[in-house]
Amino acid sequence: MGLLRKIRTTGRVAEPAPPPPEGEVLDQAREFGGSVQVRCVDAGSCNGCEIEITAAFNPVYDAERYGARLVASPRHADVVLVTGPVTRNMAEPLRRTVAATGEPRLTIAVGDCAINCGEFAGGYGVEGAVADVVPVDLAVPGCPPEPGEIVAALRRVTGR
Repeated sequence: MGLLRKIRTTGRVAEPAPPPPEGEVLDQAREFGGSVQVRCVDAGSCNGCEIEITAAFNPVYDAERYGARLVASPRHADVVLVTGPVTRNMAEPLRRTVAATGEPRLTIAVGDCAINCGEFAGGYGVEGAVADVVPVDLAVPGCPPEPGEIVAALRRVTGR
């Protein structure tokens, strides 16, 4: 019984989150109040970045402790994470998704393909990079970027 009593009196113990890097917080972070709702859009990627985004929200990296939460609707989102080069069939749906996101909003291009089309540059079905279709506020380079880098970008947005 001693162990159960100790658990009940101690409560939940967790280490505090490390402070964000100085000068690395976006100006819009103040408007979001320390937490953001994130909508992910696959604009034509190979799914490598989606796997890393999923890892960024798993219990190991735990992006939710820094105030970022995944949502299913762009109408609930503050931030749109876009992966992959924008294909011709996804250009208009991406524009509509970003337009459906409320103001203030941020768009983050995740991965080299989203930034400069990467391996898919010059493909017949590729419209262009994300910045060619919608305005991009932040870019996370890498093929695919590590979950820690994605969490660092989200921390810049939340200011936490």
